[in-house]
Amino acid sequence: WGALMFPLTVSGVGIVVCLITNFVATGLSPVRKEADIERVLKTQLLVSSLLMTPCVYGLAVALLPSATCGGCTGGFYIGSICSSRINAFLCVAFGLWGGCLIGFVTEY
Repeated sequence: WGALMFPLTVSGVGIVVCLITNFVATGLSPVRKEADIERVLKTQLLVSSLLMTPCVYGLAVALLPSATCGGCTGGFYIGSICSSRINAFLCVAFGLWGGCLIGFVTEY
């Protein structure tokens, strides 16, 4: 059941992280002039990625199985492919930080 809920909980935790990041952007580092817009957007991008990374790891450890399944030690099967908690975490984390990198090198 937890493995089925993993993608949904990642999205749900992402909403909470978004609210926290929004507070950081509007409360701690507000836009006061036009030149501040890019700095604040990049701050939001970095803060959300930093907050979301340990959250996703915690969700992977809490929700995904760690049982040995035949030839797949320490993981679980998805169809005929063996996976593990750390593989699922890395998949989400690489997407998260890849988006962050794209956001930093792309000029709005």
